[in-house]
Order: sequence, then structure tokens, then C-alpha cells
Amino acid sequence: MKYDVKDINLNKKGISRIEWAGNDMPVLRLICERFKKEKPLKGLKVACCLHVTTETAVLVQTLQSGGAEVNLCASNPLSTQDDVAAALVKNNGIGVYAIKGEDTKTYYSHIESVLAQRPDITMDDGADLVSTIHQRPDKMHGNIIGGTEETTTGVIRLRALAKENKLRYPIIAVNDAQTKHLFDNRYGTGQSTMDGIIRATNKLIAGSDFVVCGYGWCGKGLAMRAKGLGAKIIVVEVNPLRGLEATMDSFRVMPIKDAAKIGDIFVTVTGDINVIRKEHFEIMKDGAIVTNTGHFNVELDIKSLEAMSKAKRPVRDFIDEYTLKTGKKIYLLGEGRLINLAAAEGHPACVMDMSFANQALSAEYIAKNYKNLDKNVFTVPEDIDKKIASLKLESMGIKVDKLTAEQKKYLSSWQMGT
Repeated sequence: MKYDVKDINLNKKGISRIEWAGNDMPVLRLICERFKKEKPLKGLKVACCLHVTTETAVLVQTLQSGGAEVNLCASNPLSTQDDVAAALVKNNGIGVYAIKGEDTKTYYSHIESVLAQRPDITMDDGADLVSTIHQRPDKMHGNIIGGTEETTTGVIRLRALAKENKLRYPIIAVNDAQTKHLFDNRYGTGQSTMDGIIRATNKLIAGSDFVVCGYGWCGKGLAMRAKGLGAKIIVVEVNPLRGLEATMDSFRVMPIKDAAKIGDIFVTVTGDINVIRKEHFEIMKDGAIVTNTGHFNVELDIKSLEAMSKAKRPVRDFIDEYTLKTGKKIYLLGEGRLINLAAAEGHPACVMDMSFANQALSAEYIAKNYKNLDKNVFTVPEDIDKKIASLKLESMGIKVDKLTAEQKKYLSSWQMGT
């Protein structure tokens, strides 16, 4: 078995941490038990490009229980938990190619290593795996029957491919499942981003002017949690509907050129490029903190920040101090990469339980239905989404009502009115 991890001897620590996460992932545990019996992925190779965390480990173990041969690489250079990578290799026989802090060259060499195993199904977080396949058609082979995508950024990239009729195989947008984006994006990103910022800076959030760039589900969750810690929230948006929603949620809404003058902490979460640029760095306060919780660090124009600076130095773990030529200092967290994974541990396991349940069941769906799927991006089937929600409620000891026969008839008819 081939692999590339930082230190295989970290495996014992990884085992206990994976077990801890698994205790809080009851839905995936139920799926794993069924997979062990039914083996729906038997004979299939699954290539995963995901954040190598304890929660991902539970997903990978579930896929393996279903009969799949799994190979895993990181979907971000700073998100790998090295003890987890070691545990998956040593104790589960998974081919893992991931080292926290790996450079860009190593990052893409790890993607190539996973693809060299000739997968049947791809499982992506950000679409770097799929993008590599499509940029290197000579490496593309006939084995791939379908794939899944975990995050908003990746779904945007894949829909762009599909729009140009260049997508080479069907992909299920796991991100669009309600049991994913309504919970993972809102509650997971909200809490874990604040966790990362606080671990990195040890700053008091209360009383600060906290700028959230992007008011999608992730931005809503982040604004909610920062407000709960006493921050004064400013929302930056380009979508008038979301801007209106943020206003109705009691937040100040303004363009980034205005927010840049008054913000203490800035967080980008848009999925777009150069949200905070040179002209914004120029007018920020001395000591402003800038970070990102979107998938790629391109949301911050780091090249311009470096060009504007006369000095740069690390001042704490995951904090670089940039001294501008004017003498003003700006602090960049986590190299502009996902701060919730760069400086913290990512989403809580109970949230990822639903997201990764969608991944596992979508992989099973592909294995059973790929012959009937076009080369397009599909949403998670509604019955899978509802099943996951039902299992989650059941695990929490919560019950919901069921429609009576009369109610079902009423909702499916047009004759009955007032």
C-alpha cells in the first residue's frame, strides 16, 4: 500500500480522536452497519479529496465497510490532521496522501497519487480532484462512473463545466442537500470559524466591528455566532436579496470600501476572488485582522498585501503580521486559508454526521444508478435527504408528526377550498 503522511507513528493518537468523533456521528454509524452487511460499493475504487479530519476518517471507514477500496488526499494544504492521516494508513489500510502545511507542488502531487489508483467514483471538496481530471484529459480513463461534491465552491466550478458541456461524468452536489447546507454551512461554519479566530488570536470578540463578506448560509451562521459573542456585525453583499435579509436580521449592510474603514475583524465567505483587495487594505485600521473561511484563499488579494508591505513576520501560530510601507500593521490569519481548519478542528462531528451521510448514500446511489445518469450535476435525491433527517432526529430522541390520510388527500387535490 502506498501513502505519504507526516509520521506514521502518530496513529495511536489518531485512533482515539477518530473514536471520539464517531461517538457523535450516529447517522453515519447506522449507515456503516448496513454497509457492512450489504457491501453496496464492493469492487469499486473511491478517490477522496477531502479535509483529512476525524470526521472524514469516519466517512472513509464507512465507505471501506461498504466494500470500497479508498484512497484519500487533502482538499486544502492546511486542513490535514496528521495523526488522523497516520491512523487511517496504519489501522485501516487506506492510501492517504496528506501532510499539514504541504506546499502547492506536494498538494497536487498527492492528487495525482490518488488518481493514479484509477478510481471508479470521485468524492471532492472544492473540485480540485475533478478539475485536475478535466485539465488533464490524457489522465482521464473510462473507469469513472460518477462523483460527489461537498462544498459550494466546488459545485459552482462543476456547474460551470456542465454548462460548457465539458463535464465527463455525473456528479451529485452533496452541498445542495438540505441536511448539508442548512446545518453544516450555517451551524458548522458559524461555530468552527469563531473557534479558529479565537484560537489563533485570543482576542475578545465582544465590542468589535466584525465584517462578514458574504451572507449565504455560511455567512449567516458566522454572523449569528459572532453576534452571540457580542460583536457588532457588518455584512458586505453583492446580492440585494441577501443584503435585504441581513438588514432585516438587524445587521449593518454596506460596501466593502466603507466597511474597510471601520472593521476590526474581516472574514470572507463568498466563494469568489479578490473580495478584499489593495484599495481596502490601504484604508483599514492599524491592527486590523483579516481572515477567510471560504474554500480557497483567493478571496483575499494576498499578492497585493505582500507588495504593499515592507515587512512580514509570524507573531503567533497561524498569524502573519504585515507592516505596510505606511507603517500600519495588518494581521492575516492562516495564510488566508480556511481558518476553521487551519487554526482549529473544523466542524463539530454531529454536524458532519449529516454531511457525510449524504456523501456515503450518494456514493451508493451512483453505484446503483450511474447507467441512468447524464453527464451533469444532480441534487441529492429527496428521499435520501429526508431519510438522513429522520435518522438524525431518531438519534436525538425526537419525533415528528405524520400526515393523516385526509391531510395527504387535501394536499394532493385542487377541488377543496374554503
